[in-house]
Formats: sequence, C-alpha cells, structure tokens
Amino acid sequence: MEFSSMIPVPLAPTSRPAPRRVPTPLGWGIALVAGAALFTATQAQAGRSCEARKTTPQVVERGMKLAEQTAAALDAEHTRSGTRVVALGRAGQDLSKYGLRYSHFGWAYKTPEGPWRVAHKLNECGTAVGHLYRQGLGEFFLDDLWRYEAVYAVPTPEVQQHLLAVLQDTARTRTLQQPAYSMVSYVWGRKYQQSNQWALETLAVAMEPTTVQTRDQAQAWLQFKGYTPTTLKLGPLTRMGGRVGSANIAFDDHPGEKRFSDRIETVTVDSVLTWLQRAQLAAVPVTLAMKN
Repeated sequence: MEFSSMIPVPLAPTSRPAPRRVPTPLGWGIALVAGAALFTATQAQAGRSCEARKTTPQVVERGMKLAEQTAAALDAEHTRSGTRVVALGRAGQDLSKYGLRYSHFGWAYKTPEGPWRVAHKLNECGTAVGHLYRQGLGEFFLDDLWRYEAVYAVPTPEVQQHLLAVLQDTARTRTLQQPAYSMVSYVWGRKYQQSNQWALETLAVAMEPTTVQTRDQAQAWLQFKGYTPTTLKLGPLTRMGGRVGSANIAFDDHPGEKRFSDRIETVTVDSVLTWLQRAQLAAVPVTLAMKN
C-alpha cells in the first residue's frame, strides 16, 4: 500500500524508484543507492504520501542512515546463518488509526556482488497504475518516511531458495504483475493489485513454480496456507472521499456484502509478517529503529 517518486536505475526497459519523486535513469551508483526498475520510469509510491515536497539534506541523511543500519543488520544475518532473502518493510505512512505499524514491503535479497537489492511494486503518483522496481537499500528508504524504522523477517532456508530463484529472474518476477493499482485492492480479487499483494502472491509463485502460474492459483495457495488479510473498517463517507479524491483508490473489486458492511479486506505488511511466522515460513520479525 505505498507510493513513491525517486530515482531508479533501468534493469530491463527503464527505471523508477521507491516513494515520492521523479525518477531518471542512472548508472550503478553506490551500493546502497543504486537500484533498477523492472519496468517503467515515473513517479511512484507505496506506503507513503504522493504529495510533492522538496527533499532536504536531513531527509537524505536520515534515509541513508537507516539504509546503512539495515544493510549492516542483513549482512550480520548473512554471516551468521547464510541469509540471502528477507521480507523487508518500512513505515512510509501513519496507519496507526487502522492498528497497523508498517505500510509497505518488498523482498530484499543479497546479490552475488555483495549489495542487497529490493524487488517491490510501487504506484505511479497520481495514477491507478503500479510498476515493479529493483532498488538498493538507499533508494528504498530515501524519502521522507513517516517513521524511520525498518522491519524484516528471515524466511526459512527452503523459502529463501525458492524466492531467490524468482527474484534473480526478471521474467519470473513479473509473472503475476497486474498494472491496475488500488491501495486497498481486495485480497482475493484480480481486478487490481497493490504493492504488498504483489509481494505476497509472488511468494506463492516461488513456492509452487509448477502449479502456480496465475493470480487465482496464487491466492488459492495462500488461502490453503492460512493467510488472513487485514480487515479495515471504512464507512461509506470514507470510501466515497477516497475514491473521488484519489485515482489509486478503488473499492469496486470488493464483494458487495463486505463493502457495504464497511469491511475492506486487503493485504498489509503487519498481516503478512504475522502469517509468515504462524505458517512457519519465516522467523520472528526484527525491528530496526534508526539510531541517533
């Protein structure tokens, strides 16, 4: 559930980054910042607001500091247990009124060259379209976050092995990409797909490569594995205001009986982390608050 607008590096066609600015193609920069858009370039967001604000030196410094701290923690995990893939989340927006702490996550993986990259989906600002990106940790955190805090969960070795094979293959990473974007897309719907939903469904593709080729098959696997989405209590006035005021918010994919009883079921970082641990697919999440 996030947006972005940053500076990406083209991996295949073009590039785009992680929350809130306008991207332009780059060459590989320092390890923490260099990234690659799996497709397209424009402003993007996911888990952050899309309003245009000037990036200050303080914002850049804090984002890079959190990126460095995260890189150190992930490198320590790699040294300790050989960790190559983690679910990595950030707090780009204040979702506390919904009982949520984090807004957006992607799959971070260690490259053969050493640096960590994050594969994730971002919404193009001001539109109902989402694209996939491959970015360095610096780009992932280089924005005016709501709270400078990261969270990660280390999958089991088997899950990491399956995920790594997908994340290193651009074509497989795009298998379930649905460009039509809604921040509150229905967890079991196919009309739209938000950022966290793409990441979760891609896990299904990785774990069952021979049987999961479509979004409905991925969702069937997630249901079989016991994934439970977050239910947001959104009344009619809130829904109407969101739909009218934002191109990237839609509710028409939610079943009428749930939508009209104010129950909006969608994929959130918090629900994914809880489920990964409960399903024994990943360890207890680790929180990284930025050190002053």
